[in-house]
Amino acid sequence: MADIICVIGNKGGTGKTTLSHMLCQGMGLLGQRSVCVLTDTHREPLDPADRRYLIADARSREALTKVVDKIRSLKAWLGVIDGGGNRTEMDRRLYGIADLVLLPFRDSHEDIRTVIRDLEMFPRAYAVPTQWPTNAWQREAAEKAVAELLGPYRDRILDPVFSLSASKLLLQRSFPGSLPTPLTNASRAVAHQVIDLLQLPIERDAPLPALGGRAANASMAPAAAMAA
Repeated sequence: MADIICVIGNKGGTGKTTLSHMLCQGMGLLGQRSVCVLTDTHREPLDPADRRYLIADARSREALTKVVDKIRSLKAWLGVIDGGGNRTEMDRRLYGIADLVLLPFRDSHEDIRTVIRDLEMFPRAYAVPTQWPTNAWQREAAEKAVAELLGPYRDRILDPVFSLSASKLLLQRSFPGSLPTPLTNASRAVAHQVIDLLQLPIERDAPLPALGGRAANASMAPAAAMAA
């Protein structure tokens, strides 16, 4: 039975959608089949062609139930559900079905206050520093704020996902022909963190899948109905 990861949190603008696609991209690089599930009604589904993962449209309650049931029926797959922001009731619902919950937050006190509330509300969840500053001074200030305000939750904070302007390429409707190496490495790194948490049997040095692009999506036919 497939595992389901939900990327949720009450604060908008923390990078939930970007993190969801980075995670699926990283899983694809490691040979793990995955589905990125859209639930935000303000977004449109992306084209799955040439991606290393499928796209599923679950913007209605009925569609979400159908997609989750389909994912659960697939062996050795992962479902990554992008929960959207400012939707507490949806977050509660997704928390109830998730095997792993991720709470992205940025380096602002407002984000940190919100993620603290979410960590209290969702005791099985992990916080993920996202769009994290790469400038040494800014990074030091961000780490200091996390140490001071999130100290009691330090065992539930994952390694940061640093700010990459190239990450927007994953959110293009049509996938580009190739991705910059820093984005590939960052996607792989976040996937490894999730693999460790879920204890998935994936080798760290696994080769890339033999099939790529459209051929790879064709090989995922058992789940193709989810993208409809």
